[in-house]
Amino acid sequence: MSKFELKLPRMGESVAEATLTSWLKEVGDTIEMDEAVLEIATDKVDSEVPSEVEGVLVEKLFEVDDVVKVGETLAIIEINGSADSTHSEAASSKPAEAAPVAAIAAVEKSVAVAKETVATPVATAKSSDRFYSPLVKNIAKQEGISVVELDSIHGTGKTGRVTKKDILAYVARRNGQGLETSVPVTDNKISENPKVEHASPPQKISEPITVSRVQSSGGDEVIEMTRMGKLIAKHMVDSVSTSAHVQSFIEVDVTNIVVWRNKVKDTFAVQEGEKLTFTPIFMEAVAKALKKYPMMNISVDGDTVIKKKNINIGMAAALPDGNLIVPVIKNADQLNLVGMAKVINDLANRARNNMLKPDEIQDGTYTVTNVGTFGSVFGTPIINQPQVGILALGAIRKMPSVIETNEGDFIGIRSKMYISHSYDHRVVNGALGSMFAKAVADYLEAWDVNREV
Repeated sequence: MSKFELKLPRMGESVAEATLTSWLKEVGDTIEMDEAVLEIATDKVDSEVPSEVEGVLVEKLFEVDDVVKVGETLAIIEINGSADSTHSEAASSKPAEAAPVAAIAAVEKSVAVAKETVATPVATAKSSDRFYSPLVKNIAKQEGISVVELDSIHGTGKTGRVTKKDILAYVARRNGQGLETSVPVTDNKISENPKVEHASPPQKISEPITVSRVQSSGGDEVIEMTRMGKLIAKHMVDSVSTSAHVQSFIEVDVTNIVVWRNKVKDTFAVQEGEKLTFTPIFMEAVAKALKKYPMMNISVDGDTVIKKKNINIGMAAALPDGNLIVPVIKNADQLNLVGMAKVINDLANRARNNMLKPDEIQDGTYTVTNVGTFGSVFGTPIINQPQVGILALGAIRKMPSVIETNEGDFIGIRSKMYISHSYDHRVVNGALGSMFAKAVADYLEAWDVNREV
């Protein structure tokens, strides 16, 4: 028998750690290859960590709410059979040699800072070197907990780290007793430290703006927001506070597209093994418009504008639990219609099954949301920061329309839809915002009904 170390996999360039949210297997359970062993959460996405081997879980190295760095061993799995154990034993006996020197130094520094912080908490500090997990930071932001308050919370986790239970317990006490006007001190020996004793007196915490709380009656059902729901709510509020939202609306005749899709969708499914929806057609139009108007493919950084090199289109997708996620189609302008359809179907399917990787929802430069899926004629979507625009696709409807011909005008039935363009008026004026939306509409209306797939 040999032992296999299940490590936290790499989850994108900007993700260095994750919070362990739950164990799906217990010690002694049999694990199949590619079967999920635990769930993790980052600031970007929740995901599962599957096993690379078949065997039995013999040891867990982290607990729920612990923060794990990329490359660290999460669990030990005992493999049945005559697998080569020499390599595994060598790898487990010298983990320090396999790990990068920089990563080791970072871990040691984090541990040292945590120990120092627990030993002598300084409640009057305006900022802190104390380590907090992404989950704890998010809860602190949502509850309006200042850095000074956060530093004062006694942690029960490893090396005194503040866990989810610690901060939720603090929030419960805080809400029940009201806000403290002075900073609580968790270590009664702090006055023995001469540096702290002679420091300036603790600053008073400024009273926040009082927000009326909704009271529930006896027959009401109180539903706790999910972690993702809280993140989305904060992201939306932050976006409205950041960008000056302006909208433009255009009616688009998509009759040719409807006729063409009805003609080729069965053949497409047989040839490509994929379902042909309207979404890849719309995404192709948006990619072409972004190429024509590159100043819609930008981000704002203070007083500067960052013009993006790649066209990465985010595709808002509704999840079964009611939440929303935005997987990103990377380099969308380089995909043909078949490639676009395959990428979109793959991302949509894995989004619904919570199988997206963190780097698949990052680096978007523009976003499209299909509100017509749920019957909406048009919408006014909120910009996905730090982007400067988002396009909403309305429902396709058959409508009476004036048709111009050489023989005169007449009334006919046409398939039409509205596209709604929300853009950041700090850097995108009405002319650019409207011209971009018109470019998308022109491309869709000029669709060739004889186009080959």
